[in-house]
Amino acid sequence: MKVLITGATGLIGQELTELLLQNNHTVHYLTTSPLKIHNKANYYGFFWNPQEGKIDENCIEGVDAIVHLAGASISKRWTNSYKQELIESRVLSSNLLFSLLKKHSNQVKHFISASGTAIYPDSYENVYDESSTQIDNTFLGNVVVKWEESADQFKLLNLKVTKLRTGVVFSEKGGALLEMIKPIKMYVGSGFGTGKQMQSWIHLSDVANLYYFVIQNQIEGILNAVAPNPISNQNLTIAIAKHLKRPLFLPNIPQFVMKLILGEMSILLFNNKKILPKRALELGFKFQFPTTESALQNIIK
Repeated sequence: MKVLITGATGLIGQELTELLLQNNHTVHYLTTSPLKIHNKANYYGFFWNPQEGKIDENCIEGVDAIVHLAGASISKRWTNSYKQELIESRVLSSNLLFSLLKKHSNQVKHFISASGTAIYPDSYENVYDESSTQIDNTFLGNVVVKWEESADQFKLLNLKVTKLRTGVVFSEKGGALLEMIKPIKMYVGSGFGTGKQMQSWIHLSDVANLYYFVIQNQIEGILNAVAPNPISNQNLTIAIAKHLKRPLFLPNIPQFVMKLILGEMSILLFNNKKILPKRALELGFKFQFPTTESALQNIIK
């Protein structure tokens, strides 16, 4: 199988690329940097610039499925201009791929897009699975709505469309968990707010394997890319401290303090969403790291 990946140099993109190559598939990837174009066995790079509407049409030659992971990081301060970039980096890139497939002969059958759990509203009572239809009326919730709408247009080309609503990715290679580990390791760690807010997460290996599972089985629709056991911020902080053998003696950090430091993006630390991967489990996907205990044992050496 030949798969085109956008965002192939990101955390999930690198893991998925490695998994595909290990299983003897061919990977095409798009990059905005000519310096990152490398061609080797079963791995070929192509240039694109979604802002300028430029793309190397050869990228879709022989491709069976597209995995669209490209998008500006939500972990930067949300200025007005950066908010615009968060939306455009997802929507413009989807539109460019759609235009390419519409205009050029191809054999692409499946479009698989990253998405976010930010689409679900904050709640202490609700448990969300893929059948949930409530939409979070916040900036980030609206970003995800536009993101998913840009993916849905590929149905007009009679492609199977899949959207993976991904939680916080746990990895030793980068991401939010490492940022939580740093202060705890330095004896200055603590929870955020009440600490009761639920965090839906997934190990990097599991999210890459879930994408591969979707590709192999040509699964359509929405999947929650989260582990089956969400955890509260307080319990996660305690679990990390236990694995690091560090005490926790500082009080939890109030939300207003983090807002002063991080601005509007501080809400990421206080989001409260209990989300379950109902469809993945029903389809027979096996999580390698279903609990935070198993994930932390793997990541914290």
